[in-house]
Amino acid sequence: MRLTFFGAAREVTGSCYLVESEAPAGLRFLVDCGMFQGGKAAEIKNRHTPSFDPETIDFVVLTHAHIDHSGLIPRLVNLGFRGPVFCTSATADLLQVMWPDSAFILEKEAEWRNYAKHKRRGELKGESAPLYTVTQAQTALKRLERIDYDETIQPHERVAVCFRDAGHILGAAIVEVWLQEGGETRKLVFSGDLGMPGRPLMNDPVPVEEADYLLVESTYGNRLHKSYEATIHEFIGALNETLVHKKGNVIIPSFAVGRTQEILFLLTEFIREGKIPPHTAIFVDSPMATQATEITLKHRAELDVEGRNLLAWTRNNGGGPYIRFTESVEDSMALNKISAGAVIISASGMCDAGRVKHHLKFNLPRPECSVIITGFQAQGTLGRKLVDGARSVKIFKEWVAVRAGLYTLGGLSAHADRDALLGWLRRFKRPPKATFVVHGEEETAIGFAETVRKQMDWPVEVPVAGGSYELAGGKARLESEARRG
Repeated sequence: MRLTFFGAAREVTGSCYLVESEAPAGLRFLVDCGMFQGGKAAEIKNRHTPSFDPETIDFVVLTHAHIDHSGLIPRLVNLGFRGPVFCTSATADLLQVMWPDSAFILEKEAEWRNYAKHKRRGELKGESAPLYTVTQAQTALKRLERIDYDETIQPHERVAVCFRDAGHILGAAIVEVWLQEGGETRKLVFSGDLGMPGRPLMNDPVPVEEADYLLVESTYGNRLHKSYEATIHEFIGALNETLVHKKGNVIIPSFAVGRTQEILFLLTEFIREGKIPPHTAIFVDSPMATQATEITLKHRAELDVEGRNLLAWTRNNGGGPYIRFTESVEDSMALNKISAGAVIISASGMCDAGRVKHHLKFNLPRPECSVIITGFQAQGTLGRKLVDGARSVKIFKEWVAVRAGLYTLGGLSAHADRDALLGWLRRFKRPPKATFVVHGEEETAIGFAETVRKQMDWPVEVPVAGGSYELAGGKARLESEARRG
């Protein structure tokens, strides 16, 4: 059996893992096929993905809907993949929104590049095509097959798969895979993205007790999140400082799926408890976030007790606080005429695309306003530049001064921190034969691997992009080493 890492290897995005088994008959399947994110380097990687033949892939197992895990599946289908894509029902519902939205953005970016070429050269040469189109994304949606949590399926005569709740976003799953080869059954576990335990809205990640081979994420494997209580205190302070004392606006760049719904939960809770003004005007300026919120309500049974209780409170109190979901471009533009008192939640979460860039352009130069960063910001993104203290940033090819206040709320992350990751690993009854640390920037992944070695005495690998391991005899060896040995 061979395991190859085509993404999220010493970096955070582009999750894509290929499992191959040759005996007794050829078998090839993917776990995730995600888009790389973060500047031009990521665009180049996406253009060169996949580096394998999509027609030879039997099926895909998808951990969750986030684009860095799912976003290249439409491209995979367009290039010849014809198998099923297995995911949870909530993930399938989210993808009905996310893939067409991603394709729409890709089409618009291609149009802009072609327009720029035409403007420079006076004619169109070497016209750029999008990674995939809306039509191709809609075609890919037909490949989705819905699986319930804790249901074991058999996508192949030698493979069984089960999804467990990862507690990350709605529908996110830890994937358990049992593969028969040479008269033996080996178990692989893919953590996907693990949620932080003890958070509202989502359940805690389900513990797994055994695996022969484990892939574990490490996004925050080198740090601890600020305590949830301290984070909530800082969040309330930032809101009141900006809205009440400075009379400005609060801009919250947010991932449309997961993070936006958690922020809405918190703002509603703050108003219910009288911790921010009851008349606070909350705007969600992201059509995809609007649809994702509707999907969350549809799957409310998957939320934790706190989330379900707050929904009941809003129903019994006239719908709760003032929350407006903007739809049209005109509605979005109108928000920039509001000078004070607005909380604007808008995608994208890393500030690299979407309507949030317009709101940043209008509000960053204003010292009475604030930007609240609530999630991970990858290298090369606009959000990372703000977090790193840039005095000015380029938005729509114009330099914009950064005078607004900036708050970074580390305690709201949907990813488990170092101790939460270790806590999940310690639920295993025995060490896996090999543990692969993935989905973390290089220094972070290497550091977390070293922590696991020292504290748990586990055999750990930090694969590089394209690294291929032979999984046999209770060991994991790089393919080059396996061939030599």
